[in-house]
Amino acid sequence: MNEPMPFTQRQMEYLQRSLFSWLNVAEGGKRGGKNVLQVMAFCIALEEHPSRLHLIAGVSVATARLNIIDCDGYGLMNYFDGACRTGTYQNRDCLYVKTERGDEKIILVSGGGKNGDEKLIQGNTYGMAYVTEANLCAPAFIKEIFDRTISSPNRKIFHDLNPKAESHWYYSDILAQHERKQQENPSYGYNYGHFTLTDNMSISDEQMRRVIGTYDKNTVWYQRDILGLRKQAEGLIYQTFADDPESFLVDAGEYLKEKRLARVLTGVDWGHNKSANTQVAFVVTQGIEELIALDEFYTTEKLDPEQLYSKHLEFMRGVERRYGRMVTYCDNAEMMLVRGLKNSAAKAGIAAGVLECVKRPITDRIVLFNSLFAQGRIKIDRNRCPKLIDAFKSAVWDSKAVGKDVRLDDGTSNIDSLDAAEYAVCGIMKELEIAGRVRNGG
Repeated sequence: MNEPMPFTQRQMEYLQRSLFSWLNVAEGGKRGGKNVLQVMAFCIALEEHPSRLHLIAGVSVATARLNIIDCDGYGLMNYFDGACRTGTYQNRDCLYVKTERGDEKIILVSGGGKNGDEKLIQGNTYGMAYVTEANLCAPAFIKEIFDRTISSPNRKIFHDLNPKAESHWYYSDILAQHERKQQENPSYGYNYGHFTLTDNMSISDEQMRRVIGTYDKNTVWYQRDILGLRKQAEGLIYQTFADDPESFLVDAGEYLKEKRLARVLTGVDWGHNKSANTQVAFVVTQGIEELIALDEFYTTEKLDPEQLYSKHLEFMRGVERRYGRMVTYCDNAEMMLVRGLKNSAAKAGIAAGVLECVKRPITDRIVLFNSLFAQGRIKIDRNRCPKLIDAFKSAVWDSKAVGKDVRLDDGTSNIDSLDAAEYAVCGIMKELEIAGRVRNGG
């Protein structure tokens, strides 16, 4: 069994309160030890719990498994090492656990990120429930868990979460009432803990500095992930670039003379209604170290599909002539256009592949590019990418999307070039993230 690092005083106090509390909420920055702490509290309670059936959940089954069952080697499988096995119960994924007393517990695993997922947990009464990233789950799913545990002989619910905007539904619909009741009655049983990177005793001061170095301190992500604050996304999205664009602009041809190139990628965003048809080309240097925007295609012309393919192929020929064979990722919302461009490129002998982009959430894509700017790992050709430069300068959060992280898309800024840039790197996002962590010792 892996032994976790010692808990801080605040973590120990939270753990002790969890023994006598029915609702336990651990919130705060990333890598603050919330999951390890909650797993420990859940397992301690499980040992003596009279109920046989329990629940763990996340946005998806995979998330629940990763954050709770595995938890970087400190999850349920570690705590019950040699006394648990995976299986199914009533055709649902579960973990069978044998406690020290010798009785068997069944822990169902569920996803709760979509409306309708609450139906997956109906029909059972759960002794305890642990939901990771609770504020990313569907409201109906969270509320159903409260209902499914009402008749438990020792009701216990555990939530962990990273902060969102103060106006997020989770705070107003879930936490507010329990905070109020706890204030009215100190014995109510609501246990809240706030933890940040400084509570993680497994991270050295040097590692901490390196992790912080991957963030732009002007962004909402620094406020939430590092400081653990509830913060509304507002203002400019790419503040670091907007403050000093010149430090990111290069002549790509000259800049790359001293670099070893790993691959060439382009992304295509199909125009519809009043939006533009766009394509952005990048080169990735060896080791996934840097991302350099080479060139762009942008048009608001009304083109039929064949004309559109011709324009894209002309752009792709120019990039391949200068930098070599490319892989192109297209917006998968228009599969007919994807297939058409794929066939046209094959006939013309252009591109190593034309693929549909498997999209990550927009916020994930924004976080990636903000990290690249913060780390100085992205450059943009000053002469060939004027639309992309302007797009990064002017992108703002939608102030009307209260409680949500939404990029303003009302025609006043160029979202299309940003989409194309994000689609270009959709296939290597994880590699770029890992390379950033390795580079910063994280």
